[in-house]
Amino acid sequence: MPNTKRSKKVNLFGFKIKNSWKNLLIYGSLFLFLGFLFIGINQPMEKINSIPLSQVINEVKDGKVERIKVAENKITVFRKDKTEVEAVKEPEQSVYQLFSDAGVPLSGVKVEVDDSASLNSWLNIIASLLPVILMVAFFYFIFRQARGAQESIFSFGQSKAKLFSKDTPRISFNDVAGVDEAKQELTEVVDFLKHPAKYRAVGARTPKGVLMIGPSGTGKTLLARATAGEANVPFFSMAGSEFMEMLVGVGASRVRDLFNTAKKNQPAIIFIDEIDAIGRQRGYGIMGGHDEREQTLNQILVEMDGFSPNEQLVVMAATNRPDVLDPALIRPGRFDRRVALELPDVEGRKAILKIHAKGKPFDSGVDWTKAAKRTVGFSGADLENMLNEAAILAARDNKKKIAMKDLEEAATKVKLGPEKKRLQTNEDKKMTAYHEAGHALVAWEMPHIDPVHRISIVSRGMSLGHTMTEPIDRVHETKSHLLEEISMMLGGQAAEQLVFKDITTGASNDIEKATQVARAMVMKFGMSDLGPITLDLEKQSPYETSELSPEMQARVDAEVKKIIDNAYKNATKVLTKLRKKLDVLAGELLVKETLESEEFEKLMGPKKNLPGAHPPALLPVEA
Repeated sequence: MPNTKRSKKVNLFGFKIKNSWKNLLIYGSLFLFLGFLFIGINQPMEKINSIPLSQVINEVKDGKVERIKVAENKITVFRKDKTEVEAVKEPEQSVYQLFSDAGVPLSGVKVEVDDSASLNSWLNIIASLLPVILMVAFFYFIFRQARGAQESIFSFGQSKAKLFSKDTPRISFNDVAGVDEAKQELTEVVDFLKHPAKYRAVGARTPKGVLMIGPSGTGKTLLARATAGEANVPFFSMAGSEFMEMLVGVGASRVRDLFNTAKKNQPAIIFIDEIDAIGRQRGYGIMGGHDEREQTLNQILVEMDGFSPNEQLVVMAATNRPDVLDPALIRPGRFDRRVALELPDVEGRKAILKIHAKGKPFDSGVDWTKAAKRTVGFSGADLENMLNEAAILAARDNKKKIAMKDLEEAATKVKLGPEKKRLQTNEDKKMTAYHEAGHALVAWEMPHIDPVHRISIVSRGMSLGHTMTEPIDRVHETKSHLLEEISMMLGGQAAEQLVFKDITTGASNDIEKATQVARAMVMKFGMSDLGPITLDLEKQSPYETSELSPEMQARVDAEVKKIIDNAYKNATKVLTKLRKKLDVLAGELLVKETLESEEFEKLMGPKKNLPGAHPPALLPVEA
């Protein structure tokens, strides 16, 4: 039944004041204080002549007084000549007794007694007590604030974990897609939490920890919540950085509080997101072995060792940096299982799109398979963001449903950024058109490059144009494909040199990416004349060095330059061979600005050399 009790509001001088005892007390005290100020300010300021009391008696005796007003110890005399004077009597002395003792009757004088004396005495009492009351209230407020601060200091050591109880809307494995192998691994954890006796009967112990590893956005946190939802157990979630505070020992105290709370609610799951924030390898910090992060990690290790075989408590953690974790944390007996999450393949992306598409109206012409194929490299978070951007584009154009065109634009926006209208001369546009046409024709001609998806000379982000291919999901990267990728990257500058006999700064990003790929081929993949040797060694500690000798560095640089030079020659040879097509494609780009794959194939013809249809060999390069 809804709560019908409402807080009333009093409209006072145009201000709406919430009617509660606390507010009424505060505002009442304020008005009372202002009232006293008002009374004090409005006291009569005029000065009346003061005379002795004996003179008053004589004037009454002589018949010069018309009226007398008595207020406490003050006597105001109103004379018949319309003047006023004052006199002072004793506080306890009666005015009638005073004139009677003097032998002067008051029969011809009107006497008025002011009854506000008692009120004034009360006001004086309140005025004298008010400062004391305000002082007591002030110190009460100060002590109350100090007590609250003291309580907050002691609460530093309490866990800040967010609890998703059984009553929280559940997330199941049906809400997670693209990670089927990871779900299969976690199904056993769910089954253990549901039926622990089945595993104890055969002597199986509790899997203490599950470490989920994968790139950002692949659904590690979502999968952890889905595991708790499938098992229908409480889920305590906390980020690694939330354990850390300025006070020493707070992190370890929060770890103890978190595990104690979870044990009281078992069966339960504890989830620590971004565990690399506190789980980094010990011994290399600035503070040696005594900094706060290491103390927190030590407490986690102790708590995970303290699980008894009968406890139904599983610790799940997520990170995208497993290489920096402490060996003691990931050894068997602590994090027993490692679940690897990867970027989804085409079927996984299709399933993810369908999950996030729920609740959004889509046009009947939307091809989810096509959308999944054109989003290679997208994580689950990227796909969700893409659908949200598509919905925003459709709403901006006042559409009732989301069309395939909106999905295409949203995917490009997520990858490259929004369109930008930059002022360019006709010469700049022509150079950009030939640059992008050079990329596209090299990709169209070479056998291991994926089909061209879109060519555009519309500026996005920091680029003046872009050429996108429709990537094919690959498990292995071959040397032939990497070499042709480098040739495609350099195809833009090769086209500029071929047509304009000059080059521009627009190829700087292409050259940077090409150099990175070539250096990785030489130093990491062993794809050069130096042989199968890894030269890109990671440091295992700050005291190790991975620097190459000057002689080996010179050989590496020579191999990288050799790969880049051969790729550039290959790109130049392809564009020289397809010179007429280069002019046609650049002219079409100047007219339409953007060409989709269908328009490109209609103009150039279908790709003859599909990936995988030819042996892995580059076009020959003349010496």
